[in-house]
Amino acid sequence: MTSKVLPADGKFFGATFMYPLRVYFEDTDAEGVVYYANYLKYAERARSECLRAMGINQKEVMQKERTGFIVRSCQIEYLGSARLEDDLIVTMEVVEVGGASMVLRQSILRGDEVLTLLELKVVNLNLDTHRPARISAEIKEKTKAFTESA
Repeated sequence: MTSKVLPADGKFFGATFMYPLRVYFEDTDAEGVVYYANYLKYAERARSECLRAMGINQKEVMQKERTGFIVRSCQIEYLGSARLEDDLIVTMEVVEVGGASMVLRQSILRGDEVLTLLELKVVNLNLDTHRPARISAEIKEKTKAFTESA
């Protein structure tokens, strides 16, 4: 019976991935406002679910290819505050796929209100050498359909 209950997984609408989440007490300060670092956690969850929705299993890639994506840089702009019990949507779009990196754009919304904007560069890292590694042809192919510039 418990196997029928699954975590939220999000969905693509065109090239935009949308991931739903709710603000819980643990996410907030004493006044019920989301702590600033938690927006980064929300964005990370959406990126992980987006890769899964593209058919990319991060655990398998780490084991078979010995690579994984890490955040190289992140620009974040806070435009509004999420609060306790808010229903949010975290979006993600792949802006560009390079040889060993990707540029991603994300936003965190409450209804139509944009609360946070993020632009990230992630690098595919060889887990043994800790050096950048070319993104595999399989991952490039899977992300191609969801790339803004495709």
